[in-house]
Amino acid sequence: MVDQSKRSAGLIAEDIACNYLTQEGLLLRGRNFYSRFGEIDIIMQDIDTLVFVEVRQRKSGYADALESISYFKQKKLLKAANYYLSKYANDSTPCRFDAVILNGDNQPLWLKNIIMS
Repeated sequence: MVDQSKRSAGLIAEDIACNYLTQEGLLLRGRNFYSRFGEIDIIMQDIDTLVFVEVRQRKSGYADALESISYFKQKKLLKAANYYLSKYANDSTPCRFDAVILNGDNQPLWLKNIIMS
């Protein structure tokens, strides 16, 4: 069971990330895509590329937030994205995995291509 305050903080972090990416010119395609393989926080469109975005926030800073995207989490993201593609796109759709990480002051840092599949 997820602590309600953590869930609320996560939704706020996702809102910040989504707004930031939209201001950077990306188009929102979906949020909180759930599958049996895991969850994708945000799905955006960057010109012709589908972007699967993992959002992480740590009060201690960017490094801790980035380190929290473990090998296991990356594998789950890949499986969830493949499932998404099989249902709503096709295997030839260009895609990438980005992260928006937030520090204790909620300042976003956008990292592109965090997973090389």
